[in-house]
Parts: sequence; C-alpha cells; structure tokens
Amino acid sequence: MAESFRLPGKGRLAQARTARFTFDGKSYSGVAGDTLASALLANGVHLVGRSFKYHRPRGILSAGAEEPNALVGIHRDASRKTPNVRATVQELYDGLTAVSQNRWPSLGFDVGAVNDLASPLFSAGFYYKTFMWPKAAWKSFYEPFIRSAAGLGVAPDQPDPDHYAARFAYCEVLVLGGGAAGLAAALAAAESGLRVIICDEQAELGGSLRFESAAVIDGESGWQWAQAARAKLAAMDNVKVLTRTTAFGYYLQNFVALAERVSDHLSNPSGGLPRERLWQVRAKRVVLATGSIERHMVFADNDRPGIMLASAARTYLNHYGVAVGKNVGVYTANDSAYAAAIDLKKAGVGVAAIVDLRDNPTGELVDEARALGIEIHGGRGVVRVGGRLRVSSMTVRPRTGRGGERTIPVDALLMSAGWTPSVHLFSQSRGKVAFNDEVKRFLPGTYAQECISVGACNGTDGLSATIDEAYAAGIKAAKEAGGKGTKPAKPKVEASENWSRGMLGAGPGAEAGTTVKAFVDFQNDVTAKDIRQAVHEGMQSIEHVKRFTTNGMATDQGKTSNMHGLAIAAEELGRTIPEVGLTTFRAPYTPVTFGAIVGHARGKLFDPTRRTAMHGWAERHGAVFEDVGQWKRAWYFPRAGEDMQAAVNRECVTVRKSAGLFDASTLGKIEVVGPDAAAFMELMYTNPWQKLEVGRCRYGVMLREDGFIYDDGVVGRLAADRFHVTTTTGGAARVMNHMEDYLQTEFPHLKVWLTSTSEQWAVIAVQGPKSRDIIAPLVEGIDLSDAAMPHMSVREGRICGVPTRLFRMSFSGERGFEVNVPADYGEAVWEALWAEGQKHGACAYGTETMHVLRAEKGYIIVGQDTDGTVTPNDAGLDWAVGKKKADFVGIRGLKRPDLVAEGRRQLVGLKTRDPDVVLEEGAQIVVDPEQAVPMKMIGHVSSSYWSENCGRSIALALVEGGARRTGETLYVPMPGRTIEVEVTGTVFFDEKGERLNG
Repeated sequence: MAESFRLPGKGRLAQARTARFTFDGKSYSGVAGDTLASALLANGVHLVGRSFKYHRPRGILSAGAEEPNALVGIHRDASRKTPNVRATVQELYDGLTAVSQNRWPSLGFDVGAVNDLASPLFSAGFYYKTFMWPKAAWKSFYEPFIRSAAGLGVAPDQPDPDHYAARFAYCEVLVLGGGAAGLAAALAAAESGLRVIICDEQAELGGSLRFESAAVIDGESGWQWAQAARAKLAAMDNVKVLTRTTAFGYYLQNFVALAERVSDHLSNPSGGLPRERLWQVRAKRVVLATGSIERHMVFADNDRPGIMLASAARTYLNHYGVAVGKNVGVYTANDSAYAAAIDLKKAGVGVAAIVDLRDNPTGELVDEARALGIEIHGGRGVVRVGGRLRVSSMTVRPRTGRGGERTIPVDALLMSAGWTPSVHLFSQSRGKVAFNDEVKRFLPGTYAQECISVGACNGTDGLSATIDEAYAAGIKAAKEAGGKGTKPAKPKVEASENWSRGMLGAGPGAEAGTTVKAFVDFQNDVTAKDIRQAVHEGMQSIEHVKRFTTNGMATDQGKTSNMHGLAIAAEELGRTIPEVGLTTFRAPYTPVTFGAIVGHARGKLFDPTRRTAMHGWAERHGAVFEDVGQWKRAWYFPRAGEDMQAAVNRECVTVRKSAGLFDASTLGKIEVVGPDAAAFMELMYTNPWQKLEVGRCRYGVMLREDGFIYDDGVVGRLAADRFHVTTTTGGAARVMNHMEDYLQTEFPHLKVWLTSTSEQWAVIAVQGPKSRDIIAPLVEGIDLSDAAMPHMSVREGRICGVPTRLFRMSFSGERGFEVNVPADYGEAVWEALWAEGQKHGACAYGTETMHVLRAEKGYIIVGQDTDGTVTPNDAGLDWAVGKKKADFVGIRGLKRPDLVAEGRRQLVGLKTRDPDVVLEEGAQIVVDPEQAVPMKMIGHVSSSYWSENCGRSIALALVEGGARRTGETLYVPMPGRTIEVEVTGTVFFDEKGERLNG
C-alpha cells in the first residue's frame, strides 16, 4: 500500500468522503474536494508526465491554471477522452481515470528519453536548420516523423458525445477574480443595487487565501471571511457568482468571454447538464482582480519531479492537508517561500534548509523560521539537484564563486523567485503595460477600456492595501455605471503577510557560458542556454526569441516563463527589459475546450438550420428540399410517378396557365426609416428614390465601392420616411451590414434607422393569370384593380383578418402578388390561399421552378448570373442607374476606364442548335472549337434550364462583347462533343411583357 502524505487534522477536507481513482491503471484513493494533483501527492506520486522535446521526467509544479508539467488524459469512457488536462485544475471524483502522456512504453521507462541524451542535436531553432536538407527528405522522412512526434497527449478519435451551453449576459460591474481583491470589489459594488457578476476559475472563491495562514479579516481567518463573503454575494438578487469559470478573453466594448466547467467535476453527470457553458458577457465596468503567479528559480535540473513552487506546496498543505514530502528543501529569492517553510515545519514536516540568494535576508518571516530551528543559507544558490524520477538532494554553493559546495538530502524542493502580476486580461483589453523598474514587474499602464486593475495584478503588495484598493474600485465602478453612491462597511484586515520583490533570470550555476539544463519554460523544454543562443544567432526582439526557442508558446502562454526569458535575453543583449519588449498575451490565455467555443454548432447543427413558417406544410405535401445558405427551401413538389424534371415542367406550365404559390419568406427584408430615409436610399442604390411615390415599388441595384453589382431587390415606399427593402436570400445579412457600415462611417449625418425584419414577415408569392382571383376573396381594405393597384405597387391592409403588406410584383413575368404577413400567421394564410388556389387549378412550386420562370424572362440572380465582376451595364441593367444622380456608392468605380472598355463580359441569352440539349452551368464558351489548346475562353454559362413553356433549352451566359454578338454562333466544348449555340437576347418568353398586367 502506498505511503500516505495526508496529514491528520490539516487542510479543509478532513470530513470529505473518499473518492477512488486510477492513474496509469493503478488505483488510488483521495477525498472529495481534492484535485487530481493533490490526490496524487497525497499518495506520494510526484512523477506525472514526460516533457515535450526531451521526454524528461516531470512532476507537479503548481496548484493552479499555470501548471506546465502535469498534463494528463482524462478518460470517462471510450468516447470521452480529453487530453492535456491540468491535474492541478481537474477536480477529483469517484471513478476518475487518468493517464500520463508523451511516454512509451511506460511513464517510469520512456524510450523517448533518449532525446535527453541527444539534446545537443535539439538545441533552440534546430528545426529551422535540420529539416532543410536534403530537400527530398521532407516528404519521405521529416514530415511523417514530425507529425508522429508532434503534440502532447492523444486527440480523441470519436465524436464528442457531450453537449455544451452558451449564454449571453449583461451587467453593470463584472469582477474577474474571486480572491480577496475580487471579493472586496464585488461586495462594494453589489451594495449599489446594480447587476454584478463575479467569476473565478477555482471551485471555491478565496484565491491566495487558500494557502495564506496568517491572514485575519473582520475577526475571521482569511479563508473563513472569503466563504462568508461568497455566501453574502450569492444571497443577493443582483449578484451572480460563477465558480469554476475562467475569463479567457477580453474583447472590444467590455465584452468578456467566460468558460464555465459545469460537470467535469461530477462522477455521474445527470439531468441533461452540459459539460461546459460559454458566457459572453457585456459589462459597463470591469474590475480585474486576476492576482499574480509565482515564478520558479532557474537552476540546473530544476524540472525534476518533487520540485515545485512554494505557494503550491503551501496550498497542498493548508487547503488539501497534503505534505509534498517528508524532508523538504526551500530555494528562494523572496520572503513568501519562508511562509511555506514555516507552515510545513509547524505541521510536523521536516524542513532540511532554506537557501536564499539574498546575502542577508531579514524580516519577521525570516526571524520566525530561525526561531523554529530551520537552517537558513543566505547568499547561496542551488546549483544542481540529485535524483532523476524524483529529486533526492540539492547542492548548494555561495552565490558568487564556486567553492564551499554542500549537498543536502531532500525529497521535495520548493522554490520562489517572486511574483508576476497577471496582466493578460488587461493586455487583451488593448491596455498598455508599463515596466516598473523598482519592483521589476510589468504593471497596468494606459487603459483602453472601462476597466480597473486591483490587487496583485496591479502590483499592490499586502492584503490590507489590496482590500482597500479593491473596495474603492468597486464603489467607483458601480458609481460610474450608474449606481447610487453607497459606502458599505469595508473589510478590516487585522493580520496579513508582506512579501519582498524577488529576482528575475538565471541563478548561480546557470550563468552565461554554462551548458546545464536550467529550464525557463517547462512545457516547451526551453532552457536559459536556449534563450542566450537565440540572442547569439541574431534575435533581438523578444517576439523573435519566443519563436526561435518556443519560450512561452502553446498553452503555457508565458505564465511562469515569460519574465525569466525576458530577463535573460535583456542581460545577453545588454539592454533593459522594456527595450527588449513584451510578448503578446493571446486569448485564450488559459486553455478552453473546442466544445465550449463551438457549443451547439456541430453535427446537424454545425450550421444553423432555418425553416420558414410554411416549412411544415411543404413537408406534409411531399416537397423535396434544398439547402440555400442556412435555409431549407422547397425545391419542387413531385406527384406520384414524377421525377424532378417532370415535376418542374408541370409546375412551370401551371404557373403560366393558371397560378402557383411560392414560399418567398427567405428573402432578406430591411426596414429603412427616418426623415433622411430617401436620401440614404439615393446613396446606397444606383436608382433615384426621392420622387418615388408612397405606395409604389422600384427594382433597386446596389453596388460595391468598385462599381460591381453587390445585391438587388424590390423596394416599396410605405411612407415618406419608410422603405421596405428586399434583398436576395443569401445577401440579407451582408446587405444589412453593408448599409449599417456606410450609415455609421460615411453618412453619420443622416437621420436613418435600419432594422432587419427578415424573420418577422412570412412571404407568399402568388403568381400567374389567376393570382388576383385567388387572393381577392381573402383581402380586406385594399382595392386590387389594375387602376388602383398597378404593377410595382404596395398596399397595407388585411388578409384572412391579419395585417398584410401586399406587393404587386413578379419574379415570374406573370401577374403576381407577394403577400407579407407576420410570420406567426404564415402557415394559416398559406392554407387559406391554397384552398382558394385549388378552385383555380393552382399548384405549389419550388425554387427550381422559380429559377426556370425567371430565366424565361431574363431576370438575373445576383451571385449566379453575376460573379463579383459584373457592372449594371454588363448585366443589361443600365436603365436602373440614375443618369442624373451626382453620388451613390460605386459611382466612381463605374467610371473606371476598364469598367467602360469594349469587350467586357456581358449577359446574353443562348439557344442551342439542338433544342433538346441543355447546357451545363459553368461550361466555358469559345469562338473557334478547332483552336489550339489552351483555348481562349470568352465566357461561361451562368444559368441553364429546360423550359417546358418554350419547348426547348434556354441559357444565360456572360460573354465578351456579348451585346454585339446577337445572332452569332459560338461553341461550348464539353467532354466528347462540342455544342453549337446561338447568341440571343435574354428574354425567351413574353418578350413584350404583356402578361405582367394579366
């Protein structure tokens, strides 16, 4: 049975229930409330993984999200395997199964460790030099080898069976961090009555109060005060407390992304709980209370299992009741490590010695350590350690000189080089950090958003000063967000700890010129020697050093390594740290699962499926659907024994002879409202709009700045200050964005408001000679006569008792109406129209028939008969460009010489010599089929159909100089044959347009 390192009476988990788990197939027990890391340490397990490049044995370094070493795989079942989980964050549950990574055949004996022996071949930047020669070896050897060796852990090979949730939230004050600073700020802000959200990545709020043993606040221990504060906040209706929630990205306008772990800590998640929840929060004010991260000491073999941060050992002792060893050594350059040694000593754990780089360490903690009989070696450093799979000793020598070495047996070594403020979220907010030379730390400098940093992340030392600062910031944030100026009782700090500054860079034995492996970045196997080599090879910017060495890359993001790397590079360059620069803190600073980011957008929901109000009716009537963007649209309605072509032929003929009903709800619809609405329309469209009468419609063409067609649609004027704009189905969102962009940036002086109403209106197109007869019995308050409601007009009234915007317009060339009704009534109105239509022999028709009918009339579809390089003139739409207009978007583009040059591709009609041959869309067109290959292509077929109404095939095409080629014979080369075509006009049916009026 494994020796237990759980100390009776220590920690806060004494009464917790037992939880069984396995690690690499071996069973262990922990207690509820443990992390996997604390449970492993309680069982004496320090070796948890192998390093990425050298496959060196690695142990647990920290107790939080900064952990670079203890990355494990968590396996719930065959389909739930998560790699690279930080054991320091993974909460223990009964039945947890964890495996180590990056080793074979076992963790204790890893063949890959040969890389450590061959490390001179894998120095910094080796991949930039090694894989360049011979060139032929890249595909045959290098690439397969690199791919097999790349990455840590094994990616899941089955679909993720879990589900994820997402929420949008708004609050006046968002507090990021639940330590003493965050709690004080939240308590102060909450009293204003405003909405407050406080989040923290740990399971419980308290931050560093988890390990600080001397803190006393309001007469209670720091930890007890934190739990009471959490309870108070949770009981307030205006406060949301989010634990197990990581703020991983800070974006524009105080938009912060949070990832909440909902069920990863549960043994058997039930009740349909998501695995994780993505919170997208917008706040008026943000309080950053993200704390600081302890730095390790840089010395030879500082990565051995059993070597960890002093604050981590203190957390395992004071919170989890776990001793990280029986005979512990301490190596430090600041006072905080003394507190860890003192706590361990008082708990009955042997402390072999404290090695302090400072010549004459002084202070209360130093005095207390001496009083407890702990041996202190001032002015000395650890130059190497013994042991491989676990540290067994530390060798100490004076900081200056090489004499007087002493080897001290230890089974764990704690280290602390000081604390680095966590300024990552501040930096992501576009704030500019500034280096404080006095304390050797980067601190928040120039703010770019409405936020404030408090506590350790702001460089504030001492618990009392931290709470005072955070309390004031909470009141200020609430007041600036519109809250009342209340002043709740401020927490009173009666006792706390004060720590000194620490040091940066490499310690004794790892100076320039040494070849030892003194690790700066544990996750990426970057040593002090690698940083110096990067400088010697010409890297002067820290961003270049980072990429050459991989220091601070991947999921580590420089949490523990950044400042040491900066200091070593600066020393080697002979510059100050600010002159070398600071790397970018990219989101997510802490790893976030793909599932949390993707949410529901996977499988059938990878792209949202949109259905119209009439979708159910179409399903019941046998429609075959096609995907048009995100929409499911009825493609055609086959009857018994009909294939697609037969069904389309019948639908086309029925619409021309009688009538057809078509679901046009997917068209984009935008309301343009305001006293300057007409002026805005004049600027956005090529057509004139100021003189368009109320109640009339006009076909509009919208251009890009370069003069090419962007979208089109019919626009109805409902009032002097209101337009109902329709767009193509695929263009709805981009046209809205296009309009909004110009309104905000180019035409902000115009008093106009834009509203997308695409989902609000169901649209039923009733087309054909009998269309008026079908709608007339159902319409109220609208005169449908030709005189009162001519083609291209709009009226408001009622149909079937519900409000309607009724357009007389046609995309088929027949008399037609488009019935707009609130979407909730869409199917009911369709049913009524269908019943009337049956009296007149009408049919329902789908998108394929719609395409054929519009092609028979030569009506274009933007995106099919245009390709982003087509002007109105090219498309035969010159008539839609206002000749007297002085300005509109794209007018200057239209005047470019190349857009008015001869020989541009223009839209024409094509008829095949053999009327039964239907051309393929996209087919290329040539003048001479006998020319040498490669042939000169002069155009392509954009639309091609069989037209039952014309009794032949028809096609539209973009052809060079098309307008002057009417009657000319051209050729369409196809595999095995060449098709002869005649260039015609674009209208194939009812050329005079007489049917529009019945």
